[in-house]
Amino acid sequence: MNSPILIACAHGTSSSQGAAEVNALRAGLAALRPDLDVREAYVDVQDPDLTAVVAGLQAGESAVVVPLLLSVGYHVKVDIARAVNGRPGTLAAAPLGPDPRLAALLDQRLRKAGVNDNDAVILAGAGSSDATAAENVEELAGQLRALRSNRIVAAYGASAKPSVPEAVAMLRAEAAGGAGAGRSAGAVDLGGRVVIASYLLAPGFFHDELAKAGADLVTAPLLPSPVLAEIALARYDAAVAAGTS
Repeated sequence: MNSPILIACAHGTSSSQGAAEVNALRAGLAALRPDLDVREAYVDVQDPDLTAVVAGLQAGESAVVVPLLLSVGYHVKVDIARAVNGRPGTLAAAPLGPDPRLAALLDQRLRKAGVNDNDAVILAGAGSSDATAAENVEELAGQLRALRSNRIVAAYGASAKPSVPEAVAMLRAEAAGGAGAGRSAGAVDLGGRVVIASYLLAPGFFHDELAKAGADLVTAPLLPSPVLAEIALARYDAAVAAGTS
């Protein structure tokens, strides 16, 4: 019996570099599982649209949609769920995050950037109107705190609060008022930098906006890294196991 098709479903981007990184992630999935049929799909901006990809499955073909997304949000709960529910034999896997392996990858990015213990770190996610997405980012922030002693706060590019610029301003204010007895718990040491850890999959609009938020440093997005392909395949395997149990 053939394994279900893996539909690797990304958000979509107008950034050529971002699109190339996602294509490389998809190629990484195929390289790790040469016997697996890996197909391309998007929920926005790019084609092929997920709904069309699912509708184009042949009779008797089964598939698992793996969201190349970092949180549960509108696209997972609505776009992907609608596409999957509209076709029998199609399952949806969990998104890539939160996951301790992503926290470890972010820790590596911060270490490579020379971030020290006195620097405050903003974990910057894309943001969503769905509260679950913020909960997922907060969970990842907790996983990152287990690896680092920095002051770590979560912030968002859109839809959720605080925004990344608001978080930068808050941490600057903490640093400015942090001396003496009135210093708040967890405040930034004077002289410490404000660093944005990009909790984004690839370059694109949201990552470009991070450079305008006023931080001292912005880390690179999560891609490229083999960790993302490993997590995506784990999500696929879990969905297949749940669907056959």
